[in-house]
Amino acid sequence: MSKIVWLMGPSGSGKDSLLTALRQQENNQLLVAHRYITRAADAGCENHIALSEKEFAQRQQQGLFALCWQAHHQSYGVGIELDIWLDSGFDVVVNGSRQHLAQARARYGEALVPICLHVSTDVLRQRLEARGRETAQQIEQRLQRAAFYAPDLDDCMILNNDGSLDESVSSFMRMVNDQRNANIVHFRSREPRHV
Repeated sequence: MSKIVWLMGPSGSGKDSLLTALRQQENNQLLVAHRYITRAADAGCENHIALSEKEFAQRQQQGLFALCWQAHHQSYGVGIELDIWLDSGFDVVVNGSRQHLAQARARYGEALVPICLHVSTDVLRQRLEARGRETAQQIEQRLQRAAFYAPDLDDCMILNNDGSLDESVSSFMRMVNDQRNANIVHFRSREPRHV
């Protein structure tokens, strides 16, 4: 059974870097979904599809989003191509939001694999300082928000992202493959036995 991976993590946890690296993997069964966002194409680090508010509203009215939500004064959507990819046997990764995990779960049920990126406070501080986009006060605010974002084992699988990007990619791929294989075993165990 194909999986949709709902990847979550606080700002600075390395989600964008991980998603970029996953797009470069030579795994023809894993796709990374682009989000449709009402912000300029060159704003931020995410590889997204920029839409005006009017374009977004039109696509939403036409039912062209599998999921959509509002955050940070922007509209976010994931296209219905996601469902086609899942039906075709691909696993799909989505840059998800913790606040909208319930919405994704309601739509995709057991096919959804929530993964939370976890980064220790010291590593997160180093990364935020190195990217140079925030003041010291803003960094402290982000660190406080990240502490509230502490992953819940009942809520999602935890991917430690303190190490190298290669290590995180390998761990991510192993987690997704384990989930897919566990589902295959579970499905086979329910097949009727012929005597």
